[in-house]
Amino acid sequence: MHLLKTFPTLALFLALAAILPAHAQVAPSAFRDTKSLWIGAEYSNFHASFPYQSDQRLQGIGGFADFNLNRFLGFEANTRYLRFGGFQSSTESTLLAGPRFFFFPKGRFQPYTNLLVGQATIHYPFTIGDATYLALAPSAGTNFHITHRWAIRVDYEYQWWLNSPGYPNQPQHPLTPNGVHVGITYRLLP
Repeated sequence: MHLLKTFPTLALFLALAAILPAHAQVAPSAFRDTKSLWIGAEYSNFHASFPYQSDQRLQGIGGFADFNLNRFLGFEANTRYLRFGGFQSSTESTLLAGPRFFFFPKGRFQPYTNLLVGQATIHYPFTIGDATYLALAPSAGTNFHITHRWAIRVDYEYQWWLNSPGYPNQPQHPLTPNGVHVGITYRLLP
């Protein structure tokens, strides 16, 4: 007799449990390694920053390697050789490295920002000579993934060449080259 009284209560409980959504946590069956190594080449078009207050532009090529630790953090190293279009055969080149931060990925787009530091070298026109400076170079851009292995990259970079040009008894007009890079990148690992 007692079982007959609890049956409607049990039936009501089972009916309510059936209509409520069930939530469970399951241990993953595998872990995906998010580390990756990308290499690439790019074309650069820069405002040269020398001669001071000119609209001189330099163009050239470069190469880079990106090691991504996870979806949000990576490390970049790049080198650029701006050899074309300089004032009286002036040229600029850089060797930079630093952290890379990814944010708000959307579909095939992967926006990022870099904070690079390294060596910047300029070949001045005429017989002025060459000089090397410490450069700070923040940049922002995006990767557009064509396939799992290939991506197109576009970014804008602004450089500060510390203690430049550094001529004795001359006013300070620090060099601040800035411009756009467009490149193609290939996923080497994994």
